[in-house]
Amino acid sequence: MSTLALKDGTEIFYKDQGEGPVLMFHHGWPLSSDDWDAQVIFFLKKGYRVVTHDRRGHGRSSQNIYNHTIEQYASDAAELVEFLDLKDVVHIGHSTGGGEVIRYVNKYSNGRAKKAVLISAIPPVMVQSENNPDGVPMSVFDDIREQTMNNRNQFYYDLTFPFYGYNREGAKVKDGVQRNWWRQGLMGGIVAHYDGIKAFSETDLTEDLKAVDIPVLVMHGEDDQIVPIANAALKSIKLLKNGKLITYPGFPHGMPTTEHQTINKDLLEFIRS
Repeated sequence: MSTLALKDGTEIFYKDQGEGPVLMFHHGWPLSSDDWDAQVIFFLKKGYRVVTHDRRGHGRSSQNIYNHTIEQYASDAAELVEFLDLKDVVHIGHSTGGGEVIRYVNKYSNGRAKKAVLISAIPPVMVQSENNPDGVPMSVFDDIREQTMNNRNQFYYDLTFPFYGYNREGAKVKDGVQRNWWRQGLMGGIVAHYDGIKAFSETDLTEDLKAVDIPVLVMHGEDDQIVPIANAALKSIKLLKNGKLITYPGFPHGMPTTEHQTINKDLLEFIRS
């Protein structure tokens, strides 16, 4: 295992593989770096150096009970980048990881980031409010909190159906994909996951999107049932100075797994451009 002890003592698990231009992947809630396997092997075979990590409280990293915020996640990523002395990095984030990426690039990259990619990502802000009237009602996130606290084992399996679009008519359900999601989720700490709900739902990343001037690719499935496209990608692209949007009819939230061949192809084209 490769781990980095952060300034506050948190142990962050990471994988640093291959040689070549650097790609760094940031996973979603409540998963781990294993969720990027379909991308990792693809880009290793294309000649890239691929870095992934388990967010604090997730996967194989320390299950501490403190500081589960987008701000802290971005700061943690910066410590890892600096420790590995990564430069000209393309940062790729899925869901909550997309929020981590845009905050990192805006506040912590110190010129080390070359491009960014937001996949099915949470920015600008998910929760409904006076300033975001078409957002997701707080009651939805309160239910996720309730289920995480009191029914986590079953809830994590049930969540895979909308996550991968397996609840749609004609969907080809893969139990192995569901079990792998469940496995990753239960590796993490319940407190980190509970507190992470507030982080991914209530963090307003509007100003981060406005401030970033490196090229940013926004990728989103039009049938995303977890992070609705109208409240996320379609708003984010209007705020970015140098953004490109690709939307995918019928694709679900977990499209990096279920539709990895399409996603990897478009990622490679953007990275090489």
